[in-house]
Amino acid sequence: MLPEQISVFDILKIGVGPSSSHTLGPWRAAQRFVKDLQEKGKLNQINSIHVNLYGSLAKTGIGHGTDIAIMLGLSGFDPVTMDINQINPVINGIKKGKKINLHQQQLIDFNYAKDIAFLKQESLPYHPNALTFIVVMATAEVYQETYYSVGGGFIQKEGEKALTSGKAATPKYETQTAAHLLEACTKAGKNISSIVLENEKCWNPELLIDEKLMQIWQVMINCMYKGCHEEGILPGGLLVNRRAAAINKRLLAGKNYQDQTGWIAAIKENGNGFQYTLNWVSCFALAVNEENASFGRVVTAPTNGSAGVIPAVLMYYIVFCNGQNNSKIIQFLLTAAQIGSIFKQGATLSAAMGGCQAEIGVSSAMAAAGLTEVLGGSPEQCLMAAEIAMEHHLGLTCDPIAGLVQVPCIERNTMGAIKAITAAQLALQSEPSKAKVSLDSVVKTMWETALDMNSKYKETSEGGLAVNIPISLSDC
Repeated sequence: MLPEQISVFDILKIGVGPSSSHTLGPWRAAQRFVKDLQEKGKLNQINSIHVNLYGSLAKTGIGHGTDIAIMLGLSGFDPVTMDINQINPVINGIKKGKKINLHQQQLIDFNYAKDIAFLKQESLPYHPNALTFIVVMATAEVYQETYYSVGGGFIQKEGEKALTSGKAATPKYETQTAAHLLEACTKAGKNISSIVLENEKCWNPELLIDEKLMQIWQVMINCMYKGCHEEGILPGGLLVNRRAAAINKRLLAGKNYQDQTGWIAAIKENGNGFQYTLNWVSCFALAVNEENASFGRVVTAPTNGSAGVIPAVLMYYIVFCNGQNNSKIIQFLLTAAQIGSIFKQGATLSAAMGGCQAEIGVSSAMAAAGLTEVLGGSPEQCLMAAEIAMEHHLGLTCDPIAGLVQVPCIERNTMGAIKAITAAQLALQSEPSKAKVSLDSVVKTMWETALDMNSKYKETSEGGLAVNIPISLSDC
């Protein structure tokens, strides 16, 4: 039986860094928990609240800002709309005042040091990213719920089926696997983005779809632009220097511009050779993930840790392939999101389940397919590009130093973007009918690899670079 189809906007989500599974997911879980309590009329009866974090959330939660996200979610802030400049003042106020205002309606005592517990030696069987909210009512009744952050910002309450689009309508075409997607394209005589658009129209009118996708792109380009002009040290204690701004300045060699439009024009005017292009793709990706590491606003695509790949590749297309066209941007994002959906349904988007192949590998496959389509590739070539990109990320581990989404995460986005462009070019020069490996076989292999992978390489900071460069936040 095929899984329920999910929306483009479940794969591409606006949020706040540094992690979709460790920041955005717990934030959403906390929001949902207090909202459920409000709807049940229990919110104003709460005396105390306690949160237990398990597994990967406990082991790398501090570096990923899980604690911060939970406090913001409990306080009723939304990751899409919250002014990110207010995050530190809100958190400092909670810690200093030892009180939290649940859903902006119920002020209760809250001791950060005691009321968020990082249970590093405990895991729940369903998923490594688990958290339990426990509240004590004025009546002494204890009420609790457990949630799982299953990757890409998706959350699932214990006892519920996996959250998907949340809508009852049935899409026109079955696209849950690459084989189904290709069959739909062939029968309808349409490209991938057209099929995805038809499916998406069962949930939203086309004008709204276009508007929401352009909003997503605007958040991406805002993030790139900001990241290319912010200097300094990334937060968290590792003292990692931001590099995108220096690269941007060096490549533009004194060019003056006032806004994003002028910036893009300056990039185009200053060169177009291979090395110049390569430097810019890396700069775009670095800029996004340096912002992500700084609790900046990013688009989960499909995760925060891999948020820089798709913007970098789409920006490459706009700047160096003369792709400044809204319809092409929409086409790219629709195609990319569908590839992410296939991986979500056939494998995982969670590094805590599958290592970094589930993040950078998937984002690279998404970007490769999107680029292939806007460059004129057939559906078969788009799927081939996605397969090539993932094939060369299989087995990639997640080993963040000190649990921060910085080293090696930020640079991995540059590598994922370059691999995506290479995969697209290979696919465009190839005959897919002669390919030995299908995208569905790679999805299956990725999931089997995830199951075989040792847990110390799954976002726990217990293996790889995280132990060979043994820096803890307490040392910093």
